[in-house]
Amino acid sequence: MTSVRPPHPPSRDGAIARAAAHFASGAFLKDLDRRVALRTESQITERDRELRGYLTDEMVPTLAALGFASSIVDNPVAGRGPFLIAERREGDNLPTALIYGHGDVVRGHEGQWRDGLSPWTITVDGERWYGRGTADNKGQHSINIAALAQVMAERGGSLGFNAKILIEMGEEAGSPGLRKIAEIHREALAADVLIASDGPRLSAERPTIFLGSRGALNIDLSVALRVGAHHSGNWGGLLANPGTILANAIASLVDRRGCILLDALRPKEIPTAVKQALADVKVGGGPNDPQIDRDWGEPGLTPEERVFGWNTLEVLAFETGNPSAPVNAVPPSAKATLQLRFVVGTDPVAALEAIRAHFARNDFAQVEVSASRNEVFAATRLDPTDPWVGWALASLAKTSGKKPALLPNLGGSIPNDVFAEVLGLPTIWVPHSYPACSQHAPDEHLLGPVAEEGLRIMAGLFWDLGEADRMIVKPPQETRRR
Repeated sequence: MTSVRPPHPPSRDGAIARAAAHFASGAFLKDLDRRVALRTESQITERDRELRGYLTDEMVPTLAALGFASSIVDNPVAGRGPFLIAERREGDNLPTALIYGHGDVVRGHEGQWRDGLSPWTITVDGERWYGRGTADNKGQHSINIAALAQVMAERGGSLGFNAKILIEMGEEAGSPGLRKIAEIHREALAADVLIASDGPRLSAERPTIFLGSRGALNIDLSVALRVGAHHSGNWGGLLANPGTILANAIASLVDRRGCILLDALRPKEIPTAVKQALADVKVGGGPNDPQIDRDWGEPGLTPEERVFGWNTLEVLAFETGNPSAPVNAVPPSAKATLQLRFVVGTDPVAALEAIRAHFARNDFAQVEVSASRNEVFAATRLDPTDPWVGWALASLAKTSGKKPALLPNLGGSIPNDVFAEVLGLPTIWVPHSYPACSQHAPDEHLLGPVAEEGLRIMAGLFWDLGEADRMIVKPPQETRRR
């Protein structure tokens, strides 16, 4: 980027105005359309060339224009997508922000989108920008990179802080290799704070910050009693039914209203700071959101506390016999997959052992328990009282004129544990999507007004990080992830 001083004194308002103009000009849409066209489906093994090309052909030149030196790092997990690590250094006495995003997407599902829509071309229909990756995550990290460019243009070629960027190409496949990359390149990724964007806002209208995510553990349960099925008229009542056994085993873990019964799978409490933050947010109520079942889940908690502050145990799949063509026979086996979404304080390894011990105590020894092959995401949560949180909330409020929503953690799961635990960073996530964006499904879309506001609030946030008189206290690391 050419270092040219603007004709007016550099200002925060000037950087934000540049971000708005960048959006209005169509330049942001043009950049995003080019990135969406790259078929970076990490769940398809034959996409290595596209995954690598997104970094070499798109990210490297884009970041080079902003003065970043980039390197492409091979994934330590064979057959998985590479990583990009980029750095722009402006001074040893300046703070350093690590900015994260992922350039891979889920399968495009061609032919399943609305008539006239392609996953690989952005179609603008009113406020909606349709295309695979517009919301998850190409649109989100494109907003952040564009905001950096507007701040640099306003400051005459300077950010006012050091910046590092990490782009991975395997998040939609469970982020294989990300933790190892962080361990190997710990020094190259060292920073004072993580500023990243993924997932949805609380609602389209309200800027949101979240500080971590719930963990996720998928659990496979199986009961295999014999080889082959036997006629239910001749053998029913004489042979143990694995479907019945498995159904009752699951019912001993979670009741008919979704309340977890096994204490080892439940949090001890919701911290006061988390309760206070959740008192100011409201989940659901959007035009495309499902109706919340008020009597489902842990009694005595608000809906917001149940999804952001508590553990849930969901039955994802259950199969015995042949559900699509039942026959009159006692099936030989049954299997199910459960998912434990858990907050900070729950140990997923201990949870598995607790389920095994519970089944052994309660005459369900026939039920085999194992972790599924899905990646286990740990639960993380930056303390809501951390000074970085107050700083970020104030910045978003100043830019948007709205009170931002603060979520102590996302209800879903992202690899935030790599940044919080391996790199030891306070983690600030500013999402630019919304709950009804259809991510992972046909008709995925980004909302134009949310993208425009996202550009402005990130320009304001990055401007504030580069202010010479900023005072952001860095508390001891051990206090950050309560």
